[in-house]
Amino acid sequence: MASDEKTERLLNLLITLLVSRTYVTKDRLRAVIEGYRDLDDAAFEKKFERDKDELRALGVPIEIGSHEPYFDDAVGYRVRPDAFALPDIELTADEAAVVGLAARVWQHAGLAARTGDALRKLTAAGVEVDRSALDIAQPRLDATEPAFADLWDATQRRMPVTFAYRRSGAAEASARTVRPWGLVSSQGRWYLAGFDVDRDDTRIFRLSRIEGAVRRAGRPGSFTVPDDLDLRSLTRTLLPTEPVAEARLLVRPGAGLGLRARASEVRAATGATPPGEWEELRVPYAREDALVDEVLSYGPVVVVRDPESARAAVVRRLTSVVEGPA
Repeated sequence: MASDEKTERLLNLLITLLVSRTYVTKDRLRAVIEGYRDLDDAAFEKKFERDKDELRALGVPIEIGSHEPYFDDAVGYRVRPDAFALPDIELTADEAAVVGLAARVWQHAGLAARTGDALRKLTAAGVEVDRSALDIAQPRLDATEPAFADLWDATQRRMPVTFAYRRSGAAEASARTVRPWGLVSSQGRWYLAGFDVDRDDTRIFRLSRIEGAVRRAGRPGSFTVPDDLDLRSLTRTLLPTEPVAEARLLVRPGAGLGLRARASEVRAATGATPPGEWEELRVPYAREDALVDEVLSYGPVVVVRDPESARAAVVRRLTSVVEGPA
């Protein structure tokens, strides 16, 4: 716990110094950062100096200065974003996935709330804050699945969970009880890998298909994760990558170039079609959810004719956008 508190304090000190457009005095840092406020003067001085030394040892360029040259007691600290920023880094797909997971842990581990509280207090104290500087210190991944935090906690605590899960093409969600082994990002989506107690087999669950709350279904530490578990390999094995079916799509002439490149057949559309001129494409696909995502990305120039399950999924997604949150 002490290590967690220290990590949080160092991160909040770094962020506070990074987003400030001016030098921040020790008194203000003491007032806004959790872990400093309850210390007496001697303990605060000791801890603050040690924290500064640790950040500098990590390569953080902390500057000392003042915007009030006539007052010695107005000396403060800051970190210039241009001095702290890293050069562009090229990551492999697996490395990017690890950074993405770290980003999600950052957002859900309680650090964001404490940091936000510190920045609000800093602003209230009259310090001009540039929140865009956080982009340097905080990695981000575009993922907003509500189930992530609870599932991450369950994987760390080795605690079985239950949730409602809607399979691709299914009309209704079904209850699942799972021993969660780990979370992995694949092709821009988050998945839970674990042992499905109800099916007595290993399964992969896409987080965006979990409906409602994730609930505890056993005691922490009540199962073990296989020693030879490789989440990346498991995900690649259980998620199909080769075409397993073929969809019939109605596409406007000249549109849907990505679909056309994979189409096994392109012909003039016949029968009942939306008004206007259309062509019918037969497009192989490996996963229906990926097909639905791709169709939606083209907007009104692509329409699913079949399979009916994919057509219904498109309609359901569009309806949810129009109607908004319940």
